[in-house]
Amino acid sequence: MQRLRFSIYFKGIAILLDLIVLAAVFLFFFIIQNRDLQVKNVDWEQNIFSIVLLSLFWVLLGGRSKLYSIPRNLTYTLYLERFITHMVIFLFGIILLGKVSNNIFIKQERLTLALILFLSLFIIKSSIFFILKHIRTLGLNFRNVMFLGNTSNSKEILKNTFKKRKDYGFKIFEFPESEVSVENLKMFWIENGIHSLYFSSENSGFSKDLEERIFHEAEKHKVRIVLVPSIIQNNFFAYDLGYIETQPILTPKKFPLDFFSNYILKRIFDILFSLLILILVCSWLFPIIALLIKLNSKGPVFFIQKRYGFHDEVFNCFKFRTMFVNEDHATKTTTENDHRITSLGKFLRKSSMDELPQFLNVLFGNMSVVGPRPHMLLVDDFYKSKIERYSLRSKVKPGITGLAQVNGLRGDEEDMSIAMQKRILADSFYVRNWSAVLDLVIILKTVFLLISGDKNAR
Repeated sequence: MQRLRFSIYFKGIAILLDLIVLAAVFLFFFIIQNRDLQVKNVDWEQNIFSIVLLSLFWVLLGGRSKLYSIPRNLTYTLYLERFITHMVIFLFGIILLGKVSNNIFIKQERLTLALILFLSLFIIKSSIFFILKHIRTLGLNFRNVMFLGNTSNSKEILKNTFKKRKDYGFKIFEFPESEVSVENLKMFWIENGIHSLYFSSENSGFSKDLEERIFHEAEKHKVRIVLVPSIIQNNFFAYDLGYIETQPILTPKKFPLDFFSNYILKRIFDILFSLLILILVCSWLFPIIALLIKLNSKGPVFFIQKRYGFHDEVFNCFKFRTMFVNEDHATKTTTENDHRITSLGKFLRKSSMDELPQFLNVLFGNMSVVGPRPHMLLVDDFYKSKIERYSLRSKVKPGITGLAQVNGLRGDEEDMSIAMQKRILADSFYVRNWSAVLDLVIILKTVFLLISGDKNAR
C-alpha cells in the first residue's frame, strides 16, 4: 500500500487555519470597538465565550456541510457550493448570536464582519484549493492506482478522466490482464505501492472464488478497493422503502426540483435574472449585434431551431445566426473550422453571445438559466438509444449554462461517444443534486469563463 505522509494532517491544518482566521476577524472588530483595552467595563468572559461558541459551531457545521471532506477529484464548482452553503448557514448563526449576545461589535457590525469573514476565507480556501491542484499537476501528492476487470465504458471513461485531469493526482499503473492471479497482484501492489484498486462491480470476468481472494488480499495489504458500476446497468436512481399494505416496495426518490417549493424558487430566480439581463445588457447589445449580423451576411438576425425541453416537449430555441443560410442546419452538427460559420459568427460563438436570445426562452418558460444544455433533435434522438438514462436530462428545463459546460465538457475534441457520456453523467448529477447555491456557483463560474475565455467554446 502507498504510504501517506502528510495527507492525514491536511484536514486538521485546514480546520485550524479557518479557526485562526475566524478568531482574527472577530479580534479585529473587537479592537476597533474597544480601542482602549484598559477599560474596566469590557466583558471579557462574554466575548471569549462568543468566539469559542462560534468556533464550535463552525467545526460542527463543517461536518454537516462536508466543507472538510474534499476528495481530490472534487471540482471547484462543487467545492464553492459547499463553501457558500456553509458560510450562509454560519452567518445566520452570527445573526442569532447577535440577538442574544451583549457583544456590541456583533450587534452593530454584522454585515461588515460577515463580508470580511467571507472574503478572507474565500481567498484563503480558494488559494489552497488551486495550490494543491497545481502541486498535483507537477506530479507531487499523487495516488498510485490500478484498474482491474473487463473493459467497459465506465472503466474507460474513468481512466480517460484520470489521464486528462492531472490535477486530480492519480498515477495509473497498468497491470497485464492476461496474468491475473493473487500472487501476481500481491507482487504488483508491493512493487508499485498501489493505494487504490478500481474494480468492475459487475461482469468483472473473474470467477467468484478469485474475486473473493482478491478482495481478501487487498484488505490484508491495505489496498483500497473502489467499485466501478456499469453505466448501462446503473440507473442513477436512489430508492425509498415504502409499503402497500404489508408488502414492502422500493420507489424512486424524488429529485430536488420535483418538489413544488424548489420549482417555484428556481422559476422566480429565472424570471428575475432574465429580466435583469434583458433590461441591463440585451436592450442595447441586441441592436448592435443585429446590425453587425446584417452587415456581415445575408439572412435573418435570429436562428430558430427546434430543441427538446422539459419532459421532451419540443420548443423553439432562439440564437443569433452565426452561419450562412444553409439547408443542413437541422441535420448536420457543427465541426471544427466549419465553413458554414461566418466571420462574425466565430466571434459570437467564442464569446457565447450567440446564446443571449435564449434569455427570452427563459422568460417564456421554455428554458432555465441553469440546466442541461439543449441539443439538436437528431443528436438527442441518436444518443437516447445509445446512452442509458440519457432522458434523465429532460426531468428539468434545459439551461443557457450548466454543470457540464462550466467543467469543460463541451466541444468535440475527443471521442464523441465518451464525451457525451461524460456530459450525461454531469447532467445526471445536476438533476439529482440541484440546489439554489449550486445554480449560483455555476452562474458565477460561467461569468468567469466568459471574462477569461472558454477554450472549449466554438
